[in-house]
Amino acid sequence: MDTIYLNHPVDSCSLNCTPTVMALGYFDGVHLGHQAVIKTAIKIAQKLKVTTSVMTFHPHPKEVLRKQENAMSYITPLPDKIKKIEELGVDKLYIVNFTREFASLTPQQFVDDYLIGLEVCHVVAGFDFTYGALGKGTMETMPFHARNRLNQTVVEKLEANNEKVSSTKIRQLLTTGEVDDVTKFLGAPYSIKGVVVDGEKRGRTIGFPTANVKPIHRYILPNTGVYAVTLTVSGVHYSGVCNVGFKPTFHDQTTEPTIEVHLFSFNQDIYGEEVTICWHHRIRDEQKFLNIEDLIKQIHLDKEAAQSLLLS
Repeated sequence: MDTIYLNHPVDSCSLNCTPTVMALGYFDGVHLGHQAVIKTAIKIAQKLKVTTSVMTFHPHPKEVLRKQENAMSYITPLPDKIKKIEELGVDKLYIVNFTREFASLTPQQFVDDYLIGLEVCHVVAGFDFTYGALGKGTMETMPFHARNRLNQTVVEKLEANNEKVSSTKIRQLLTTGEVDDVTKFLGAPYSIKGVVVDGEKRGRTIGFPTANVKPIHRYILPNTGVYAVTLTVSGVHYSGVCNVGFKPTFHDQTTEPTIEVHLFSFNQDIYGEEVTICWHHRIRDEQKFLNIEDLIKQIHLDKEAAQSLLLS
């Protein structure tokens, strides 16, 4: 897949464009609804015997247009989004640098410069896709702005658990720790990439050594709690139990949650290694224990629960 970064104003003459079917969207998560849009574009492109392209935007419009105290977190930070889109079989990915200047384009300018100018012959997008300043362009206005220069297909909403599959819903589920439902919306378990770093090394003293994982991108972390997970390192998958939180048994207050994974039947040194954690099931909330003995008893129960859940 060719990945092309675009800055406004775009110089389409330098891009050697050929006719293409383009899927449009922000695609955070590349969830089942996004996949339906992209797969529809691929089918149409195959029928027309042209390439398939995707156009997405970075950073998120909210980061640019709204004043936020904290940097925004993502379901799929840009490197992960690129990988997931490539795995779907797309030929070309356009990543538009989202700036205030780009956001001020009229719907007509967007269609002229970023669709017609890039030789898009057919556009595919979700029913709620908008374009141009203040989102005034919609899939209903697209034929007017396209002036018969391209065709379009609108992909209607996809539902799971009787709810619309959306990035907003997935974000909500992650903030409440409902990772089982997130899997139904994403089509795969939620995952993050991180590096194993030095921790307090307390786990090994109580018989449960853990890998302390620091995310390498701005991921949305599942809500604090204990989860059944798998961890992948050097291409090998291991099952484990993960605590996301502040370790209240040992700390009165910390500012950043930590990710600690205890792997079953594992005895390797993986400090400094890049790993991927997949969240499969939530086991319980994080809690504070009165003593180490109670904590150890609960960890044994958590381990049994995780093993049972991951085998089911």
